[in-house]
Amino acid sequence: MPEFTIGVDIGTTGTKTVLVDLDGGRIVAQASRESRLYADQPGQAEADPAQWLANVHETIREVLAHPGVSATAVRALATTGMVPAVVAVDRAGTPLRRAILQNDSRATLEIEQLSAKVDAAHTLATTGSAITQQSVAPTAMWLRNNETETWSRTARLVGSYDWVLMALGADPHVELNWSIESGFGTLEGVPYAPMFAAAELSEELQPAILPPGARAGTLSAEAATATGLPAGLPLIVGGADHVLSAYAAGVNAAGDWLVKLGGAGDVLAASDRPVTDARLYLDAHPVPGRWLPNGCMATSGSLIRWFQTLSGGLDLLDLDAEAIERSPAEILCLPYFLGEKSPLHDPDLRGAFVGLDLAHTRADMYRSVLEAVAFGFKHHTEVFAEVGVLLDRAMVTNGGSKSTLWKQILADVLDTELWPIIGHPGASLGAAVIAGIGVGAIDDWSQTDRFRTLGEPVVPNRDHVDRYADAYTEWRTLGDVLTPVSHRLARKARH
Repeated sequence: MPEFTIGVDIGTTGTKTVLVDLDGGRIVAQASRESRLYADQPGQAEADPAQWLANVHETIREVLAHPGVSATAVRALATTGMVPAVVAVDRAGTPLRRAILQNDSRATLEIEQLSAKVDAAHTLATTGSAITQQSVAPTAMWLRNNETETWSRTARLVGSYDWVLMALGADPHVELNWSIESGFGTLEGVPYAPMFAAAELSEELQPAILPPGARAGTLSAEAATATGLPAGLPLIVGGADHVLSAYAAGVNAAGDWLVKLGGAGDVLAASDRPVTDARLYLDAHPVPGRWLPNGCMATSGSLIRWFQTLSGGLDLLDLDAEAIERSPAEILCLPYFLGEKSPLHDPDLRGAFVGLDLAHTRADMYRSVLEAVAFGFKHHTEVFAEVGVLLDRAMVTNGGSKSTLWKQILADVLDTELWPIIGHPGASLGAAVIAGIGVGAIDDWSQTDRFRTLGEPVVPNRDHVDRYADAYTEWRTLGDVLTPVSHRLARKARH
């Protein structure tokens, strides 16, 4: 009888669960459910943990219903998800409010206050993360300042996928990369005391820090009833979604890198050494001793969906068909519609379209949105080059990689071949493999290669490469020119 593991991904816009056959090296079944996003005020981004858990229960039951699958043959389950989302819980582990997501930018004032009190160089060298809108301490300070009743009952702050594992029966914990990216933990996996002291927070807010592959507990009887899995099933720590997506895509040797076209835009590169730079993030690779310097833009697919809605809800493939007929870079778009994370780390940036005239159509504007995200990735590759990160074999994955036009624009702007991952289930596959590692059913971290299929490479169009190089220079200049205008508008919107 085959043995299985389950990987669950708590994403920004939905939950995805995969069931993996360890013996056959294949994904047997997968299921997904959408999640609602909340933005009650400008710059805010929240989600409901109760909906996450309901989605997890439903998707697990769905994959277990696949013909020939027995729940008793499942060896382990691991979770992954967006990071560093913040779930404030009481001592029983019950969420006290909606989760505050990683692209939330409400804690602008608290970032400024905290930055003035900590040693920026020491923080970056010790945690791998500068103080930005991704840092959890400013978010905690905002909660303390603005939601005093909730804060008075808050016992711990945990991540999205850690909370889900806890809700299934695991002990309180946070995964290593949540701790690193939050600024609460060091690269060695211990609490970073200066951050707690500067923010006047208790170190007890962060529970035990566990690495990917660690056993965090077992499935509770209540969760067993809700999912159809056997009580006592080992629950294994997975990791951050962008990390496990890169891992499952094969970004496992120095020089491998990945462009991830999700709701946000991620770019990750494997490295044999930790690389700390204030413009980038740094994660621990699931493979011990390896690292993942990376960047994350606040918008990518989310900006495209916004434009799709604004332009009447036309199917994205139809928008692609219109835009492919338009000339490259006639319009410049700044994609900072939720501020920007890396490499600028400026929540007060704002989006813009520049160069419009009455001859332009929605196709030109849509194309400029695709190009803007590609320019953002190019900005990251320049930073990688400056800090000595090797970029050799490039891959592309996630929902946006289905767009032939977007992939071609990326290849042209980046001036590199891009290898699409065919049918890549993303981080959920990485979690399923790590679940197997956690219980000894898999003994080789390279096992993800068995599940990966590469498509034909997207080769740069030489007629467009030089044009995009010139447009990128103008795009960077435009960003510099409009930054003070964005800052003034953002300040006015807060008052």
